Amino acid sequence: MRFRIDFAYDGTDFSGWARQPGRRTVEGELTGALTRVLRRNDVRLTVAGRTDAGVHARGGVCHGDIDADAWAALPGRSERAPAQALVTRLNGVLAGDVVVKAASEQPASFDARFSALKRRYSYRLLDDAARLDPLRRRDTVVVKRNLDVDAMNAASALLVGLHDFAAYCKPREGATTIRTLLDYAWTRETDGVLTARLEADAFCHSMVRALIGGVVPVGEGRRPIDWPAQVLTAGRRDPGVVVMPPHGLCLEEVSYPSPDQFAARDAASRVMRSAADLDGAT
Repeated sequence: MRFRIDFAYDGTDFSGWARQPGRRTVEGELTGALTRVLRRNDVRLTVAGRTDAGVHARGGVCHGDIDADAWAALPGRSERAPAQALVTRLNGVLAGDVVVKAASEQPASFDARFSALKRRYSYRLLDDAARLDPLRRRDTVVVKRNLDVDAMNAASALLVGLHDFAAYCKPREGATTIRTLLDYAWTRETDGVLTARLEADAFCHSMVRALIGGVVPVGEGRRPIDWPAQVLTAGRRDPGVVVMPPHGLCLEEVSYPSPDQFAARDAASRVMRSAADLDGAT
């Protein structure tokens, strides 16, 4: 049977999600905890979105498969449901920088990665070092120049839509860089922090941090409002776009359709987009 785990983590001390020999990773921690709780070492996890070293998550989602007997045995002698027992037992063995928020039984058609409709990230910037809350130093990036949030919003809006984001992605062989950016907007909070909200059907490698780095020069007054869009249209990496530090980034939410739509969404997600899709959009 298939199960889903909703989890959160402070990414400071992790080398990202993906398991790597000799490194502490989120996948490694969760898989190790499942091995202890289930007393089996064959559980493999599929995650909604891999994060890089230092990136945080409040809304992580993954799935795995175990046999029904192992699932039913999770409560032991207690009256808890298996999903509730799994949450309690995992949090009992995990370190404090990873928390399992929920667990649930899912149909076989559910895939944490391919069934997802969209992912939402946030990024925190502060342009006044004296206002930095030291308790938030692990998730807030401090920049030296003052930032114009209105100019940044104007620049960000020009990037929303279906585009080839090759200029803002690290290319991977066999993978497309065509994505639909659904939302990209900035808000200055009462504590002075600028928070970016970015939402897309999916993001390619380093895309979010590069999109932040493309707009920051506009906020600093060093680039015109349409410059990030010009970089996008050029279709190649620009040395003026700095990939921003990872610790300001957090995966906030992964959204899914109703269960009866899992299979259809999975099939649609696996279709690789091409330039023809861009032509159709215009």
